[in-house]
Amino acid sequence: MARGSVFDDLWARVTSTPRLRVRTEWILLGVVTLLAAVLRFWNLGGAHFLIFDETFYVKDAWTLLNLGYEAEWPENPNDAFNAGDPNGYTTDPSYVVHPPLGKYLIGLGMLVFGADNPFGWRFAVALLGTLAVPLLWVIAKKLFRSPVLATIGAGMLAIDGHAIVMSRVGILDGILMFFVLLAFLFVLLDREDQQRKLRTKIMAWRAEEGLDGDPIRTKATTTSRAPDVKPVGPDWGPRLWWRPWLMAAAVTLGAASAVKWSGLYFLAAFCIYTLVVDMIERKRLGVTFWGSAAILMQGPVSFLLTVPLAALTYLATWTRWLTTTGGFYRGWAEEAGNAWTGLLSWVPLPLQSLWHYQVEAYNFHRGLSAEHPYQSGPQEWPFLIRPTAFSYVYSEAGDGSSCDVGQCVEAITSISNPIIFWFGTVSILFLIIMCFLRPKWQYFAILVGYGAGYFPWLAYLERQAVFHFYAIAFLPFMILASLVVIQTIAGDRETPRPSRTIGVSAVGVLLVIMALVSVLFWPVWTGQMISTSYWSLTHWLPSWR
Repeated sequence: MARGSVFDDLWARVTSTPRLRVRTEWILLGVVTLLAAVLRFWNLGGAHFLIFDETFYVKDAWTLLNLGYEAEWPENPNDAFNAGDPNGYTTDPSYVVHPPLGKYLIGLGMLVFGADNPFGWRFAVALLGTLAVPLLWVIAKKLFRSPVLATIGAGMLAIDGHAIVMSRVGILDGILMFFVLLAFLFVLLDREDQQRKLRTKIMAWRAEEGLDGDPIRTKATTTSRAPDVKPVGPDWGPRLWWRPWLMAAAVTLGAASAVKWSGLYFLAAFCIYTLVVDMIERKRLGVTFWGSAAILMQGPVSFLLTVPLAALTYLATWTRWLTTTGGFYRGWAEEAGNAWTGLLSWVPLPLQSLWHYQVEAYNFHRGLSAEHPYQSGPQEWPFLIRPTAFSYVYSEAGDGSSCDVGQCVEAITSISNPIIFWFGTVSILFLIIMCFLRPKWQYFAILVGYGAGYFPWLAYLERQAVFHFYAIAFLPFMILASLVVIQTIAGDRETPRPSRTIGVSAVGVLLVIMALVSVLFWPVWTGQMISTSYWSLTHWLPSWR
């Protein structure tokens, strides 16, 4: 029976030589990157006013660059700022609870394009949001060894409304997503490097011991009785000190945490994941005490390679706050009775003040209870119950606007393409089930990323002022999970031709539907003027209004 589909035949022709394959992959990568850039940069400065939390982060970014700390503004400063006067700030410090790196990046765009230019406010988030698309392509290619699946996944991120809006508004969460995704790539690269080095060292040990052939996988035992066949392998195996990709991940996750503290969840999850990978690999290579070796021997080494680097990266982003004197709490340790005593009295006073600032910020986050009309608890996020409306401006026909159909609205809503998001939620459930039925390392890696972005928020169910747009941090992992389901539906080139054709056609129909839904929602992602009747077409659930 013939196998594969017409699509497989076409793919075989356009990749028939290594050169053609590389060229085809570059074309696919270029197309999705260009699509992402157009959707994120087109009319980026069209909304000439501070949108949603831009009122905090854009103004904070400007004072941070000019003063070295976030400063207060006079009452009702947005009108003047929107009108092109960004210098109305005072020198009094402002109490802010997010670290500075994301605001520095936003500020760099303002330095280049002008603080009076909305394009400048949003340039950094648009650039990083665009780069996240080819980054996801590389990650998906590494996970699935398929440039087609990589292109589908990158294309889904390119056209998803949540990713688009978070790349067109000057706030922090899209920046956090980019650093998390970059760290995930480094973790995957470390996994390959880690496995290669462990195998090389253990095979060298076997050669020295005069052992032939590949090592026998160590069998676990649930009793205190020794196994019948003693593993013929090193008792512990080597320590791996040179882990450049793990160190790169640590720096990147330190940067993520310096954008928003939720980056710390990814740091913890990815570090634990690398230890589990080490444990599994040592077991596969016949190490006798593979669990103890991974936790007690490699664990401390990995800790030294990650946590100090992440902490130093985080601390480095506070350099200007430390080297200036006007920041909030900057002089706390110099005040009478505040400086540490005893064993910690040697710590420089600026660092003591910084620590106090972090503690106070943590207490603020933990006790945050301000209500907001678009707040959404994390239990609602997987179902897309309450997306966040960032802005909406109504106009009437005849009021001098371009509205010509009764009532119009210019809305910007951070809502995912519903088909992409709901399919992603189902795909996460599918991956969880498959981890029990037919586990693969790719499934676990994706779920670690998703879990680090989502599950910690379940500890804050009672907290108010929590929003669905936080889900941008784990949206790429939902898309990676979707690729597993798409791969399962489509089959592979060895699938009998009728089944393969049906599967590929079903995937094609699904992707077309996703694209059409993105076309429908495009105006409410980019603030285009539309009639209120058109706007109602995008309210698929009552809670979306």
